[in-house]
This record gives sequence, C-alpha cells and structure tokens, in this order.
Amino acid sequence: MKRIISTEKAPKAMGPYSQAVEANKNLYVAGQVPLHPETMKVVEGGIQEQTLRVMKNIGAILEAAGYNFSHVVKCTCLLSDINNFKAMNEIYGQFFPENPPARAAFAVKDLPLGVLVEIEAIAAK
Repeated sequence: MKRIISTEKAPKAMGPYSQAVEANKNLYVAGQVPLHPETMKVVEGGIQEQTLRVMKNIGAILEAAGYNFSHVVKCTCLLSDINNFKAMNEIYGQFFPENPPARAAFAVKDLPLGVLVEIEAIAAK
C-alpha cells in the first residue's frame, strides 16, 4: 500500500507527481527545486541559497510524513554546473552532521526553471 504525502510547507507539485510517496516504510521524496512554497518563485541568490531552500523543502516533506533527516538513506543531487559541487556540499552537509546517507551527484544539461540544483531523497524507518 502506498501513502501520498503532501504539505503546504513545500512547493506544490508542478506536474503529475506527488511531493512524496511512502511505501513499505520507505519514503520517496520527489526532486525538489529551490522554490519558496509561499510564492512558488525561485529563491534569489546563488547555489548556497538555492541548496538551503531545497533542503528546507525536503525537510518539510519529511516532517509531514513523520520522518526527519536522520531517516534519509539516499539522495541524488543534480547540478546545472559541476563547479557548484563544493558550495552545494557545504550547505547539504549541514543537514547530515552524522551518518550521512549514500549519495550520487551529477551535472546535467538543464534543470527546471533554470535553477542551479535539484535534490531527491529516499528515507526509511
């Protein structure tokens, strides 16, 4: 059985997908971009400001589902420019001070809305 997760504290889905889906005590958080949930606009600033917003969005979805960052077992980070990897990592790492999850990070040609970063997460209980 799957449970659809939705919260107003994270950006609304911009297409035919859910913010997250829980199945078999695993939570699959859709890729989050740096949209502010109240304005649905991309946050101002560079990679660090955008990464912070993305992580806050993920945190809101985790919380809505009854999870937290300590439950995250895997993330995938998509960057518009691999040269932003170090700066993204500085913010991302603040959310996983101990026992960080497995992760993949890729530079991609384009991201939605021209953003600099998108991150998806999988959490387990």
